[in-house]
Amino acid sequence: MRHSIKKQLIFSFLFITTGTFLMCWFVNLLFFELYYMQTRKQTLQDTYEIIDDWSRNGDINSEEFDDTLLRICSTYNIEFIIADAGANIIKTSMSDYEEFLSQLQNAVVARMEEATDADGEGAYIITNVLDEERAIEYLVMWGKLGDGNFFMLRTSLEGIRDNAHLANGFMFNVGTAIVVISSLVILLISKKISDPILELTKISERMAKLDFDAKYTKRGDNEIDVLGSNFNKMSETLEETIRQLKNANLELQKDVENKTRIDNLRKEFLANVSHELKTPIALIQGYAEGLKENVSDDPEQREFYLDVIMDETMKMNQMVKKLMTLNQLEFGEDKPEMEYFNVVSLLEYFIQSSEIITKQKGIEVIFEEPSPVYVWADEYMTEEVFRNYFNNAIQYADGDKQIRVSVTPLEDVGKVRIGVFNTGRRIDEDVKKRLWDKFYKADKARSREYGGSGIGLSIVKAMMEAMGQAFGVENKENGVEFWFELETK
Repeated sequence: MRHSIKKQLIFSFLFITTGTFLMCWFVNLLFFELYYMQTRKQTLQDTYEIIDDWSRNGDINSEEFDDTLLRICSTYNIEFIIADAGANIIKTSMSDYEEFLSQLQNAVVARMEEATDADGEGAYIITNVLDEERAIEYLVMWGKLGDGNFFMLRTSLEGIRDNAHLANGFMFNVGTAIVVISSLVILLISKKISDPILELTKISERMAKLDFDAKYTKRGDNEIDVLGSNFNKMSETLEETIRQLKNANLELQKDVENKTRIDNLRKEFLANVSHELKTPIALIQGYAEGLKENVSDDPEQREFYLDVIMDETMKMNQMVKKLMTLNQLEFGEDKPEMEYFNVVSLLEYFIQSSEIITKQKGIEVIFEEPSPVYVWADEYMTEEVFRNYFNNAIQYADGDKQIRVSVTPLEDVGKVRIGVFNTGRRIDEDVKKRLWDKFYKADKARSREYGGSGIGLSIVKAMMEAMGQAFGVENKENGVEFWFELETK
């Protein structure tokens, strides 16, 4: 990361620490000697005031004064001499004081006019004096005490400069060590501060990609940890919100697809119904107009016209009933009512009721009656499914003209398979896929002849799907078998 907060914290702290150190060291380098000089001047002035107070009180020759003065001089490295007006030594801290006394005399005589008044009776001068012989520079204070005696105090400036140099060197070394130690401390502190922030950054990046598995690990109770906890709550809230939105979107998508499907079904339904009703309506209209216009006076011909009208009307009525049944099934309005009944009895009764039709068409029906088989299913729907299969078998039976009804238990899955086989032409594979579509007719000429509307197998499909059971068609060696399954447990 180019502008890492960790680097920014480290560089900021280092800049402040190093800058503060350099500034202090630079100020110390420039002004420490001056400050020290002013302090020593103040020390000389304080020493003068002490000596002046003792001299005014007449205690200058006491042992107590000697102890006080000795302590001050040894503490601050001050040399002194006190002499009277006749240049006689009263007090001194030096063994070789002749030169010092000579300096005092010369200074007093030559420069007393520059002296600073002290309480109106004494006076002093503070100046720098270079001892050329020894190459030592002194800070010298001389003047007159309140009792009329003269004094001189001096302290070496070399010691002051040495102390300033030593202090600057010590400060530089200590400051460098402090910067190094501070750098390590800053590194640890910045790591402690920046690591949670970097973790939050990575979590936010993953959240931006809708990855909500990442969670912040709490380390304490500071503001960053509170922010991390809020991140975790926000992540959970966003995940739940997105989940709800996806579910809502899925439901909406299903509603849109369902609406589209319903619209397509309605359009397809209207188109197919219009197509299917066109022929019977045209026939009814044609024969009705023929009767009205007395096309034929032959009673038998008129009777034929009436039979055609009634036959087409009956076909239209059957088709409308099937369409209503199919519509109710597809829209879930006709739900199955599950019952436990003997399906063999139902098949046997239906086959017996259709015996007249099969004999008229010369069809042999083979049904080897097995023992009773009880199933869970909608009895009405089961009969309708079998009715459609059986009627189709009657219509398309050919060759040996046989229909075989079979009831095969499927004990391993707790079901029974009911099959209706008829001899005749096999069904092409591409036709098999469309047999269950509404209004689809594999053989339009024969369907019209037998009154087929292409709805029967669609009703079978809708009923079997409503009961949740399997169904299908298979080509056999010499014919076709339609089958469906029902639960026995």
